[in-house]
Amino acid sequence: MAYYLGIDIGTRESKGVLLDEAGNLMETAVRSHDVENPQPGWFSQDADAVWWGDFCGLCHDLLEKSRIPAKKVACVGFSALGCDCVPVGADGRALSDAVLYGIDSRAEKEIQWALDTYGKDAVRLFGHTPCSSDVAPKIMWFRNHHREIWEKAYQFVTASSYLCGRLTGRYVLDPYLAEDFLPLYDLEKKRVHEELCRDFCRPDQLAELLPATEIAGTVTAEAAAQTGLVPGTKVLTGTGDSGAEAISAGLCLPGDVMIQLGSTGYLIYLADRMIQEPALWPGTFILPGTFGICGGTNTAGALTQWMKEQWYKDVTENAFAVMAKEAGQVPPGSEGLLCLPYFAGERTPLNDPKARGVFFGLETRHTRGHMVRAGLEGICYGIRANLELMKTHGLPIRRIFAVGGGTKNPVWMQCLADILEQEVAVPAVSLGAAYGDALMAAMADGAIGSWKELSQRIQMEKYYFPREEYGPIYRKQGGFFDTIYDRTKDIMHLLAEKDMEK
Repeated sequence: MAYYLGIDIGTRESKGVLLDEAGNLMETAVRSHDVENPQPGWFSQDADAVWWGDFCGLCHDLLEKSRIPAKKVACVGFSALGCDCVPVGADGRALSDAVLYGIDSRAEKEIQWALDTYGKDAVRLFGHTPCSSDVAPKIMWFRNHHREIWEKAYQFVTASSYLCGRLTGRYVLDPYLAEDFLPLYDLEKKRVHEELCRDFCRPDQLAELLPATEIAGTVTAEAAAQTGLVPGTKVLTGTGDSGAEAISAGLCLPGDVMIQLGSTGYLIYLADRMIQEPALWPGTFILPGTFGICGGTNTAGALTQWMKEQWYKDVTENAFAVMAKEAGQVPPGSEGLLCLPYFAGERTPLNDPKARGVFFGLETRHTRGHMVRAGLEGICYGIRANLELMKTHGLPIRRIFAVGGGTKNPVWMQCLADILEQEVAVPAVSLGAAYGDALMAAMADGAIGSWKELSQRIQMEKYYFPREEYGPIYRKQGGFFDTIYDRTKDIMHLLAEKDMEK
């Protein structure tokens, strides 16, 4: 009997699963970690201590708890938070803390440089309007602010490439994640774009492209000593956490949408054609011949965590359950209270790192339950804006799958179905990206014969249906939601600039 290991390194939590060749779940493990926020707009992590530390710890946890010999693990799949940037030395160790994905906006001047330098070609070269989710400006930030690190770096990599390097000694990047590295890669020719790359770094400082489900190499003796795996164990290329989670949800047909509610929100629309939309992130996807039209919010679970810490410190039992209960007692629409959830700026479709959070319409009758519900509804309005933009390109929304920690909150899920005015399905296995990683490892090793067979293994546990009577309320409130941002963004930007001057 062969076994397959899947590990996902997330923003605040890492998960691991172990499956047998029949797809049965043998063991799970979880580890938590923090995100550093040293100053406004900066979000970072220690790649060696957090990413690699969690990976090694989860390997040991899974093998020890399951009592499965490491030699029976046939293949390892993994994913991690995407579009980060960490410079590594020739030994694979990080030379600096990793600059995290779109929530980190420190490279604002470098983004403006790209806009000024490339002009009208910027959207074509980057695949969208350059924003805080792009890796190239982050690399340039190292050049401008830490020249010695920039020159010394052996590679500039995202988290999945870093993990593959630590496991196998080979740095690879799947084309799905390479979209975040544009214009550093020529995706049609499947190689580094040497001419455009030179504006940011040397061509040899970038990982080679390899599909996510390809075997990138095998576990080295050094990595085996640290992880407990056996030298020579096969290792996949790896991918981003959202892509792996989409696989775990059964995203397999054009028109399918995955909504990932983790610390942030992430959407993947599976399309059979590419679209041109600078406010979103269109690109290739893990499944051959498909495209992922992607979008993301900067807060989701991070906002609920903040609300818990601010208003529910007195709760000794499960605070999130109490929050959900109180929010559920508030009518849809939060009795006129609105929340713009831009507490860490916002990604698509606003692409505004200077956006700021707003509670609007507060009255003395409003309670903390109202504020929680308004926050949940605000996140759903942000998701709706992405999907509505996709619809303008003739992309029909056929099926919606919701995954991530947010699916544990039934009030949030019902808000999502009501605001999107569409059925939302939650998969039965809620292990997320790590489960998708293990499934892809099994497929790469031959235990699963095709993508169709893989998707057929995914079962739905629960469905949330939109309630027609609340559609008019949410359409009206949603219009106010959009208007508030339009009328206050100039003030938001002034506040953000003053904050950055400190």
